[in-house]
Amino acid sequence: MKSNGRNIVILAQNSRLRQRAAGAMRRTFLAAALCLGGCQSSSLQDVTGSIGGASQPDIRRSAAELGRQYDRNPDDKAIALNYARALRGNTENAQAVAILQRLAIKFPRDVEVLAAYGKTLAEAGRSREAAEVLAHAHTPERPDWSVLSAQGSVADQLGDHEQAQAYYAAALKIVPAQPHVLSNLGLSYALSKKLPQAETALQQAAAQYDADKPVRQNLALVLALEGKFAGAEEVARRDLDAKDAAANVAAIRRMIAQSNTWKRIQELDAKPQSAAKTHVGSNIE
Repeated sequence: MKSNGRNIVILAQNSRLRQRAAGAMRRTFLAAALCLGGCQSSSLQDVTGSIGGASQPDIRRSAAELGRQYDRNPDDKAIALNYARALRGNTENAQAVAILQRLAIKFPRDVEVLAAYGKTLAEAGRSREAAEVLAHAHTPERPDWSVLSAQGSVADQLGDHEQAQAYYAAALKIVPAQPHVLSNLGLSYALSKKLPQAETALQQAAAQYDADKPVRQNLALVLALEGKFAGAEEVARRDLDAKDAAANVAAIRRMIAQSNTWKRIQELDAKPQSAAKTHVGSNIE
């Protein structure tokens, strides 16, 4: 009995170690994503579906003009949605949430409003509220692939990567090879330490004609995390000059070298079935 008790303690310690390592892996992964994107992008924007394409000065000017329109007519759905979208693009998520919350009260069954509100809640870090709102932003009879992708992003934020991957798979049934959904799927695989699957999804995403810089950044990030630094640098050079691409990948390499996260998880996974598990299983039986 003493031996079995000690084995159970070992199992509990291993479980806690795995949880700490998984948490550290997520922090390392997100920090590396920020490092790769530099000051230009965070990768999280792609995860949560924020707007892109326009320059920051253009977004600020658009937000200012839409703000004036919104002040004149705050109940106009189109103006409110466009204003909130511009605010999101300017990373003013708290204000965008407030506008969309008011709009959702006025249009409680409008799926377009609920979708925008849920995505903005996710960007503001209010993941559980986002999950609740997004669940009402479409129906099983008429699923919306962008909402499914946003639901996957929220599930990833909450640490439920298996559920997130199910959402992405459902979205890809509607829009096969959509690069941002594939990119989100790749990030989810990476967060659940399935790096080969992450690379496959991101390679497919980056190969699409409409793949953009965040998609390629995510691919470069996963390649770097796999230790494929030359490949990561090559991908990064598609959007950065050679010096910046090399510096970003080198920074990720240093970050990985300073962290035991990957090594500790690999060591846990490499361990054969221990005597502790055999004993505990026998006791259950």
